[in-house]
Amino acid sequence: MSTRVSGRPELYTAYGQDMAFLNTRPKQLGVLAVVVVAALLPLTVSDDLLKLLGTGLVLAIGAIGLNLLTGYAGQVSLGHAFFVGVGAYTASVMAGDPDGRAMGLGITFVPAWILGAGVVAAAAGAIVAPLATRLRGLYLAVVTLGLVIIGGYVFTEWADLSGGAQVGRDAPKPVVLGADLTVDGAYTQEQKLFWLFLVVLVVFAVLARNIGRSKIGRAFAAVRDRDVAAGVMGVELAKYKLIAFVLSSFYAGVCGSLLFVANGHFGPERFSGGYGLLLSVQFIAMVLIGGVATVSGSIMGAFLIALLPRIASELPSFLPFVTTASNEHPNVFEIEVGLYGLLIIAFLLFEPRGLFGIWHRIRTYWKSFPFSY
Repeated sequence: MSTRVSGRPELYTAYGQDMAFLNTRPKQLGVLAVVVVAALLPLTVSDDLLKLLGTGLVLAIGAIGLNLLTGYAGQVSLGHAFFVGVGAYTASVMAGDPDGRAMGLGITFVPAWILGAGVVAAAAGAIVAPLATRLRGLYLAVVTLGLVIIGGYVFTEWADLSGGAQVGRDAPKPVVLGADLTVDGAYTQEQKLFWLFLVVLVVFAVLARNIGRSKIGRAFAAVRDRDVAAGVMGVELAKYKLIAFVLSSFYAGVCGSLLFVANGHFGPERFSGGYGLLLSVQFIAMVLIGGVATVSGSIMGAFLIALLPRIASELPSFLPFVTTASNEHPNVFEIEVGLYGLLIIAFLLFEPRGLFGIWHRIRTYWKSFPFSY
């Protein structure tokens, strides 16, 4: 029986030990500490900041999904916003009022419409995948970008689904154990929603981490690094590209269902025209800024992008020429969009491994201190 060598905590005698989910005590304690701090965070911060952080938790689910496709499997996609939209409106239909002005089935069980949103989005991904997997690189990116344009048109014109271009529809009410999380009580709405989003993120982050270290994850890496060589070695390219698209779309659908809840109200303009493209670019930024092919990097990148509006809103106090008025230029909204591009360029040039790479270097430095050279 293989054992860990005494006094050498990272020296293993079996491959399975090295591939374990949390294979060292520092990792176990570190993850536990992060989860505990996150769970206690709603008790210490203001509700307006907590709403941004809750949105970051939701965006992290979508970023992990895109990272499975782009980071792990190497398939570039600019259509992530489309699958987020599919998930958002699927959840709204499943949980919506059957007697309302828009479609609704009246399903109040939260896990049902969250998973339902993921399944429908995954089905959409399975339909698109056979076409998309025939392409690679820039051609694949252009095809997936077309999904955003098509989705924006469908969401705008299908009024029974989206509530109409001018009106939109209210988000489904998350009810857990008979309690409506959107109603203030002993805890505020923002606190209860944050805890809901945190639980869902932990579940899907653990799932993604296990996918990454499984046979499927290793096949993804082979396809990403050299798909021709992977095919020669027996990896079924079409099969694993299909799996990558389906998994990514499933995560996007779950993200969309909760993003709808986080915003409280959604309209088709969120996914049409430049808005849909901007949302897709935001997910790309989360992956590149956080770290490609890392679950923790996706989470870090999502939080940075979620907090970017707050950072941009503080700029007028430092840069007098930036205005908060939308009809004057340059305003904080334009600066916010510019920051996405600036951050992507900066990380690609100076830190290709993203925020995870920075953390990894800091961790490595202190692990080898004082022999850090």
